[in-house]
Amino acid sequence: MRNLPSGTGDYPARMDGLRFAFGTLTVLPARITRWDRDAARAGMLCAPLAGLTVGLASAALGTGFLLLGSGPLLAAVVTAAVPAVLTRGLHLDGLADTADGLGSAKPAEDALRVMKQSDIGPFGVIAVVLVLLAQVAALSHLYEEGWAHGAVAAVLAAAAARLALTHASRHGVPAARPEGLGAIVAATVPVRSATLVTAAFLVLAAGAGLLLSPYDAVRNVLAAGVALGAAALLLRRCVRRFGGVTGDVFGAVEETAATAALTALTLG
Repeated sequence: MRNLPSGTGDYPARMDGLRFAFGTLTVLPARITRWDRDAARAGMLCAPLAGLTVGLASAALGTGFLLLGSGPLLAAVVTAAVPAVLTRGLHLDGLADTADGLGSAKPAEDALRVMKQSDIGPFGVIAVVLVLLAQVAALSHLYEEGWAHGAVAAVLAAAAARLALTHASRHGVPAARPEGLGAIVAATVPVRSATLVTAAFLVLAAGAGLLLSPYDAVRNVLAAGVALGAAALLLRRCVRRFGGVTGDVFGAVEETAATAALTALTLG
């Protein structure tokens, strides 16, 4: 099969990228037709679209429960549960494994072995519990402001979290292992392409906020910035600690960004 150009203007390349993004980041029926670095580059640039789909599903179900009288707390639980279901819990599992690796205080090679183990250690359990509690608490607060605030927050957080994966795949970020998802996507995305995708996302986030108020437009943009900043800090820590990224690190980056975005939206 011939190599496709690195840009996003080629239709087959875009379709391969969409299949790669949805096939690796969701459980939605998307048959991955190519498993190479060209497809991975296009897929990571399409990652926010996968997040948008997950976020819309979360917002729809959570809002449905709220309008049926469930109350903000149960609606928040349902909203937080949908992304876990649509990813088979892989991102939460990655968060747990990464927390165990970071907390192991072992050399990089041994820490990576800890992360590959099937069991979850105390650091992983604490990280998952705190992240889910923070997400539910934030969503409950936002649903109290109105169903639209909760719904927009769910979509924004899910899309921003996958945008963080785009940045985690950019040039200059190495893979920690020679195999796995981290190896196939690491350092595939040009910095310029990631910047353009980010700019487009921020415009859409501001537009969604304007549907509520000018203040919400600003708040959405700031929340997205907080999400990307928190993800970047964790990513830098993982690269220094493990020597690069892995599939588990991607899961941890995604969950961190989503939680940071939701938390930021509750402030102010």
